[in-house]
Amino acid sequence: MATPTILPPSKLPNVGTTIFTTMSALANEYSAVNLSQGFPDFMCSEKLINLVSKAMHDGKNQYAPMAGDPLLRQRIAHKVESLYRQSIDPDTELTITAGGTQAIFTAIGAFVHPGDEVIIIEPAYDCYKPAIELFGGHTVPYALHAPDYTIDWAVLESLITPATRMLITNNPHNPTGRVFSRHDLTRLRDIVIRHNLLLISDEVYEHLTYDGLTHESVLRYPELYARTLVIFSFGKTYHNTGWKTGYCIAPPGLTTEFRKVHQFNVFSANTPIQAAYSAFMADPNEYLGLPAFFQAKRDLLLHSMQGSAFSPLICQGSYFQLFDYSSLSDLPDTEFCQWLVQHHQVAAIPLSPFYTVPPDDKIIRLCFAKKDETITNAAKRLRDILIM
Repeated sequence: MATPTILPPSKLPNVGTTIFTTMSALANEYSAVNLSQGFPDFMCSEKLINLVSKAMHDGKNQYAPMAGDPLLRQRIAHKVESLYRQSIDPDTELTITAGGTQAIFTAIGAFVHPGDEVIIIEPAYDCYKPAIELFGGHTVPYALHAPDYTIDWAVLESLITPATRMLITNNPHNPTGRVFSRHDLTRLRDIVIRHNLLLISDEVYEHLTYDGLTHESVLRYPELYARTLVIFSFGKTYHNTGWKTGYCIAPPGLTTEFRKVHQFNVFSANTPIQAAYSAFMADPNEYLGLPAFFQAKRDLLLHSMQGSAFSPLICQGSYFQLFDYSSLSDLPDTEFCQWLVQHHQVAAIPLSPFYTVPPDDKIIRLCFAKKDETITNAAKRLRDILIM
């Protein structure tokens, strides 16, 4: 008789399969058009692919330096200076990571101690809370509300206690598509300084802002940057989320502590991909053209959804568009998304899993980082749905 396995207590007892995995599995099961998980269904640049191949053939296949490829860090520093008028030292303020999520996890691991409180803004990317809890911290959620998802900074500030160590923000915001204004950044700066907090600023959608809006990066605000770890993602910028490469920019003292965890977490990121990015970034037009590129896709989705029972909310940034389905169904959002896949073969994401205490909103998230034919095909199916 086999000896039963003895399992220790789970460090994440309330965590199961993510909604992204669940909905993508349903999309595959029902051969649905998948607008759920946030990744493009089109190819990234052929030039970039060839640069990766060249790097491999050139022998760049062993460990990269722990902090990242030196030329790539120089190129990023130049970009930061050009876009945000912030001078950073690529040797002491910039670390290449194995994706944005690893950078977020590492930043939380480096600075959150048992008993610390961390304020997150919900709906929130689902990696924040588990990482906080793994390192013994306590998540304090501040909830945004439909339809505009604006932040009441006075209410957020009222959540701060003597145990609060960190605040995490996401701008442009996933899943709401909201973009911070200059007013938001100045209020954020004042709060962080007044309460001596650290900030993680998740800016992986930095280039995806629409209708003439400017991305107000923390890097534009020197007093705020002095207390911040800013997270970016190549995958969101160059349409290759599976390459899992990102970076963290932080002042030298914060970077030193970040790298202490990073070196024992992954040590370094993928070498040939870093080499390819360093060459590819020589042409800034590859990222400067992204707002127009994705705004066209957002607008195609909105145009194609006209005449449906779904009501769009404002999308200022990211590559996600929210829709209110309350005129169509009374089902809770997760059940509605499951019904949508099973009966109409379109996969969407409900908003409730992004909250600690979900509101009773009838809102779903659709990803428009897709081929035009994918967008129009999904929209046609959604237009055909009659009120339940």
